[in-house]
Amino acid sequence: MNYIDLFLEALSAEKGRSEKTLAAYASDLSAADAALPHGLLHAKTDDLAKYLSSIPVVSSSLSRKISAIRGYYKFLLTEKIISHNPAIGIDNPKRDQALPKLLSTDEIDLLISSAGDIKTSIRLRAMIELLYASGLRVSELCELPTTAILKNRLLIHGKGAKERIVPMHEAAQRAITRWMDCRGKTDSKYVFPSNSSAGHITRDAFFKNLKKCALLAGIDTERVSPHVLRHSFASHLLSGGANLRAIQSMLGHEDIATTQIYTHVTSAHLRRTIEEHHPLAKKRIIKNDKKM
Repeated sequence: MNYIDLFLEALSAEKGRSEKTLAAYASDLSAADAALPHGLLHAKTDDLAKYLSSIPVVSSSLSRKISAIRGYYKFLLTEKIISHNPAIGIDNPKRDQALPKLLSTDEIDLLISSAGDIKTSIRLRAMIELLYASGLRVSELCELPTTAILKNRLLIHGKGAKERIVPMHEAAQRAITRWMDCRGKTDSKYVFPSNSSAGHITRDAFFKNLKKCALLAGIDTERVSPHVLRHSFASHLLSGGANLRAIQSMLGHEDIATTQIYTHVTSAHLRRTIEEHHPLAKKRIIKNDKKM
C-alpha cells in the first residue's frame, strides 16, 4: 500500500492544501523514500538525520522537506500504521532570517502616480492601489472575482480555500470604482479580465507593468514586486500601531510567527532612522570616525 499517496489525499481533503504544495510534498517524500536505506516507513531517527544533513542548509526547500516528513509520520501515527515517530527531535536548520524588502510611503505614492503614464493606466492604478491597500497576494489580486467586492471590503478566498475579509480605504475604493466603470459590462467573472487563457490578467503581465511604473518613478526596479507591496502594506500598518493579530488576519497567515517578521522589519527601520537623523547619534559617528 502506498502510504505517501494516502497522506497526500488526506492533506488535500482535510487541510485543503494547494496542488502546488501537494506536488512539492509528493516529490520530497518520494525522494526521501528512495534515498533512505529501508524507505520512509522503516526509517530510524539516525537515518533521517543523515539524509537531511546531506541536503545543503542553503537550500530553500529544506524546511519544506522536513515539514513534509514530519507531517507524513504524524499521519502514520494517527492512522496507527507506526507506533513510534522517528522524526521527533529533527529540527529545522537555523538560518539568518532575511528581512523583507520595503518601499517607503513616498515611493508607493510615486509608483501609483506613474501608473498614469502606462497604457491601460486606470486598471493598473486600481491594481496597485488594491495591492497596497489590502495586502493581497498577487494571485489573489489577478484572480479576484467581481463577487469579492463588498462595498468597502473584499471577500478573499486564500490559501487552503480559507476565506477572509479585508477592508479597503477610500482611495482604493475610488480606484476600483473608476476601473469598474471603465471596464463596463462584460461576461467575465473577474475584476481584471484579459484575453489570456486564464481569462484574467496574468501575474507576469502585472509584474512587467509594475516594473515599468518603477522605472518611470525613478525607483530601482529590483526593489519593486507585488510581494514587496504586500510587505510594505503590513510593515506600514504595524509602524502605525496596528495590532499584529489584525495584520495576520488581513494577510491570511495561518501562523502568527509568519507575521512576526514585520516586527523585526519595523525595529530595523526605526534603528536606521535614529542612526541617520538623531543629532546625538550623528555626533557619536563623527567621534568614532576621528578615533579611527
